[in-house]
Amino acid sequence: MPEKTVVIVPGNGAGNVERCNWYGWAKKQINKIPGVTCRLENMPDPVTARESIWLPFMEKELKCDEDTVIIGHSSGAAAAMRYAESHKVLAIVLVGAYTSDLGDENERESGYFSRPWEWERIKGNTRHIVQFGSTDDPFLPWDEQEEVAEGLQGELHKYSDRGHFQNTQFPELINCVTKLITNDA
Repeated sequence: MPEKTVVIVPGNGAGNVERCNWYGWAKKQINKIPGVTCRLENMPDPVTARESIWLPFMEKELKCDEDTVIIGHSSGAAAAMRYAESHKVLAIVLVGAYTSDLGDENERESGYFSRPWEWERIKGNTRHIVQFGSTDDPFLPWDEQEEVAEGLQGELHKYSDRGHFQNTQFPELINCVTKLITNDA
């Protein structure tokens, strides 16, 4: 059985990702799962998070492939969805996913929202899709998150008290990844 890889793609503007939100904590927890390696790196172009820079980095440096679970948070969720439009992956786990630039110039410059989402291609290239969203997210309206859920028809974990998932720990995520890896073995 090939070793499974989990790649955490952070949201934009994260600075040192090892010390931001739940990312470093999750990497440590995931690396405790037998037969799993977790990758988490500072992304190039961290503020604008341009698709033209992030997707090649995910392919060449983070080595996302058909044995990879991509965990994408916020802008990282947009990157994970666009990546899965054209690359086969084991799973995408979307945390705080959304579908438009929300009228924000920086989001518009990222390039993720310049064309329609190819939901069927994403589903066709991904064996498992899980989404975490919260109705009290201060940055993402629930209807945007719901549009992702309807488009991808994945496993939705809906909360009303998690905001933009910026806590220092995220146990539900570890349970999800453990289940994905175990069930796919």
